[in-house]
Amino acid sequence: MNLFKIDETKCMKDGICSTECPTKIINPPGKNSFPTPIDNAEEFCIMCGHCVAVCPHGAFAHRDMRPEDCRELSDGLSISASQGEQFLRSRRSMRSYRDEAVSREILVQLIDTARFAPSGHNSQAVEWMIIFDKKDVMKYAEMVIDWMRYMLKEQPALVAGFNLDRVVKAWEAGEDRVCRNAPHIIIAYGPEQNLNARNSCIIALTYLDLAASALKLGACWAGYFANAAASWPPLSKELGFPVGSTAFGAMMVGHPKYKYYRMPLRNEARITWK
Repeated sequence: MNLFKIDETKCMKDGICSTECPTKIINPPGKNSFPTPIDNAEEFCIMCGHCVAVCPHGAFAHRDMRPEDCRELSDGLSISASQGEQFLRSRRSMRSYRDEAVSREILVQLIDTARFAPSGHNSQAVEWMIIFDKKDVMKYAEMVIDWMRYMLKEQPALVAGFNLDRVVKAWEAGEDRVCRNAPHIIIAYGPEQNLNARNSCIIALTYLDLAASALKLGACWAGYFANAAASWPPLSKELGFPVGSTAFGAMMVGHPKYKYYRMPLRNEARITWK
């Protein structure tokens, strides 16, 4: 099969596939012709699947992505503007969790949704690590505390304003402000030299955060953990990232202990019109 195939019995020659192709590798149809690939199309194709997804007739089949392999959108699952607004505004960073593990199947479901997050040039450079056992979460949290002690002693100016001293004191008093006693930590990591990896990981974790809300789970960005995982060699080594890869973000996940009932206020948007 060539890069793509057109089902001529279904194609209406509307040119939507050509218009929507982000890398413009599809020649538009003519009066007596169907869409065709440009010269060297395979070199520029990023396999995003726009061509397959946007065809209303199911006439476009990419070599690596057929229309029958892609789930169809359901109008019945669309949400209204007010539903979308409440969903996004009501999302909270959960820092109190029940002492109950989330099933492995649900954690995989979270990542299965998050993997559809946009990534630069469809690079999909995000890889995932799930710290499932709470004992391991606490073990790694203690290594984050070691990193904090090092930074407070050796590079205090760099961490000024991050209140690391308070976090360390709380830990020593038996309170976990690193992972908040979350049962699980999910790390997004990728190749250090991939220019898209950092943003892709952050966007994917944002998707995961929202997916957690939809599944009635609690999630919170684990900033201390992520910074230590990326910069503290003992922790990086213990986590075992592949050579050349690093953590670009981490998320606490668990069953929330409390429910929120209101949407707190935020600053008015600062908008500049040009």
